[in-house]
Amino acid sequence: MQLSVIILNYNVRYFLELCLLSVERALQNIDSEIIVVDNNSQDDSCEMIKSRFTNVKLIQNNQNVGFPKGNNIGVGQAKGDYVCILNPDTVVAEDTFEKVLAFAKKQNNLGIIGVKLIDGTGNFLPESKRGVPRPWVAFTKIMGLYKLFPKSPFFNKYYAQHLNENQTGKVEILVGAFMILKKELYEEVGGFDENCFMYSDDIDLSYRVLQKGKPNYYFHGTTVIHYKGESTIKDGTYMKRFQEAMEFFYRKYFQVSNLFSAFMKIGIVFFSLIKRIQGRSKTKTTPKSYLLVSASDTLVKIIALLVQKKVGFLDLKTEKEVNLSSISIRNGSQIILDNEFVSFKECINIHEKHRNKGVTFRIIPKNANFIIGSDSFNDRGEIVKIK
Repeated sequence: MQLSVIILNYNVRYFLELCLLSVERALQNIDSEIIVVDNNSQDDSCEMIKSRFTNVKLIQNNQNVGFPKGNNIGVGQAKGDYVCILNPDTVVAEDTFEKVLAFAKKQNNLGIIGVKLIDGTGNFLPESKRGVPRPWVAFTKIMGLYKLFPKSPFFNKYYAQHLNENQTGKVEILVGAFMILKKELYEEVGGFDENCFMYSDDIDLSYRVLQKGKPNYYFHGTTVIHYKGESTIKDGTYMKRFQEAMEFFYRKYFQVSNLFSAFMKIGIVFFSLIKRIQGRSKTKTTPKSYLLVSASDTLVKIIALLVQKKVGFLDLKTEKEVNLSSISIRNGSQIILDNEFVSFKECINIHEKHRNKGVTFRIIPKNANFIIGSDSFNDRGEIVKIK
């Protein structure tokens, strides 16, 4: 078998359904399997998988064992030569895995491959590519120096700014939302370190692969949506675990002075407080107008009743392709993409092309009864039932 996709789930039932639909479609031409490890979700994630995705191998844990152990359990059951660690709040394009595997086969002595990640607004997520957060690199991150001197190699290592988002190349650290590597390598380095509950586990795994002399790569040739805000609620528990994660990484790999350790601890507290403030729910604004991209006359009427407004309609029965450039889209509009007629790759392209233009995006997954999306990488997304 060529590829095993491992998805660790915890209470994100609707985002998981969207993710699985995109993954299934992307694996149609690949000898592969999907393994979902559920960390004792209290929503109906497992029931949804059993009823809708009968070919998915489901592993149900009776407690939340954390990100590292959960993924290690999944990889332990994998049969693929390669494994993909994938977050449940992601959307992949139909050709994502084919492109990444083709790139992987061209590399010698390969480590881990990561891809270009965007959030639900279409904006690039800089953690797609990072450097090892050595004490100085972490200092430049915490103090924001990487923003002040983005072109200086002395300050720009945290987000691997030697590469822009549209350049493929070697990087040190990749994010656990999407990682592809040989299963043999995963096992050789011992998988994720289960002593770390979450947050520095992907840094740790990437670093151990580097220590084996194998380069990691950022691959820009495919884009994946990572809603990100679904991964965790940035509350007091988040802040505590974030601090523990950073302290774990430094204790494990770096010898630093007591003074610097104290300074870094203060910095970590400050940084995690900022994350907590960013993660607070914001007042959601109602879109000024709506545009449905579909071929369903019935659906446009259903959504109009739901939002109590007239809904614009790009009718794909008469349009040969999805082309929004010819349409006047107002600031404050919401673009709703019907996955029955709009591919995942087209959905992702629309997110990227129309980012920062004052619009928001939603997807209606194929054969689903909900609209889903997110307007902030810090905040929880939105799920609206339509039937």
